[in-house]
Amino acid sequence: MSRPILPGQTIGVLGGGQLGRMLAMVARRSGYRVHVLTSESDAPAAPFANRSFVSDYRDEATFRQFADSIDVLTFEFENVPSEPLCWVPERVPIRPGPHVFHATQDRIREKQFLAAHGIPLPRFAVVPTLAELPAAIEAVGCPAVLKSSGGGYDGKGQFVIRTPDQLTTAWQAIGAQSSTLEQFVELAGEFSVIVARGVSGEFAVYEPIYNEHANHILDVSTSPSGVPAAPAKAALEIAHAVASAFELVGLICIEFFWTHSGEVLVNEIAPRPHNSGHLTIEAHATSQFEQQLRAVCGLPLGSTRQVRPAAMANLLGDLWEHGAPRWEEVTRVPEAYLHLYDKEHPKPGRKMGHLTVCGESSAAAVRVARLIRQQLPRR
Repeated sequence: MSRPILPGQTIGVLGGGQLGRMLAMVARRSGYRVHVLTSESDAPAAPFANRSFVSDYRDEATFRQFADSIDVLTFEFENVPSEPLCWVPERVPIRPGPHVFHATQDRIREKQFLAAHGIPLPRFAVVPTLAELPAAIEAVGCPAVLKSSGGGYDGKGQFVIRTPDQLTTAWQAIGAQSSTLEQFVELAGEFSVIVARGVSGEFAVYEPIYNEHANHILDVSTSPSGVPAAPAKAALEIAHAVASAFELVGLICIEFFWTHSGEVLVNEIAPRPHNSGHLTIEAHATSQFEQQLRAVCGLPLGSTRQVRPAAMANLLGDLWEHGAPRWEEVTRVPEAYLHLYDKEHPKPGRKMGHLTVCGESSAAAVRVARLIRQQLPRR
């Protein structure tokens, strides 16, 4: 078993966004040094890093310099070039391993990997070209969702095909690239499960977090989720199975569809902390970021016990339409917590921060979170 990475040593984070920012804050508080490799000079993680390497991720010279300066490498986003990850393990451990990113960067590879390990999924077919789409519709049925194999997030690269005469339109809408065609699932709800697995194979799994979306972007997350016991139990077992199949060292988030018939199906996997897990900062004994740190450093995993009910509401750039939001509204609520990501350019749909509210129940917390957010914009 490898030696643990201890305070005083250096955590390398690939990516400089808000997830890297929150990981760096936890790591620095715990006495670690943090080096970040990012393509942006004003990256949100930079103020909390001991050192930032700013370059294109494919710049081999900078990547090697970065790798030589750290003791372990982890990630804050999954769309990283695969080439450098092939030789980094010669220098430092990568957690999660490159094989996890190879699978999850591409919807086709991800679904084929999960199907091969018996993980329940919506019915799907691989569509390399437009010519194969009619046969895929025959196999999957209609309506169905066409999803580009790579690069899609927050609903991008997706098209709902409701009638067979939409095939060409759908293909062009997703960028005319290899894709998956997936069964359109009538949902009772969507939720996520965050799971960590340590170097020695121990697990820490968070109870499901219920997610609501607006315009394909996560809007509000709540925990406890309200998901009934049977589907919640099934999801936790699936999360354990997915982490085992990957031989994970680190932390991943699994997004689930929950159907009216009680089925629990995996939608997709993020091999990193997740937007829905932000509420763990205030609501759980161990936040998802501290858990990531513990897992990648080979330390004992923390408790996933929820201390109090909570709701998280995303703060998008739309709130800045008429100027800086009225942040004083957050301070009026004792158990409301504001997290801003230090991004300079608010744009509609861009995640600029989040708001977490703790309460007597998740329903009460989500009501207050929505009310505060409604009062933030300047009119």
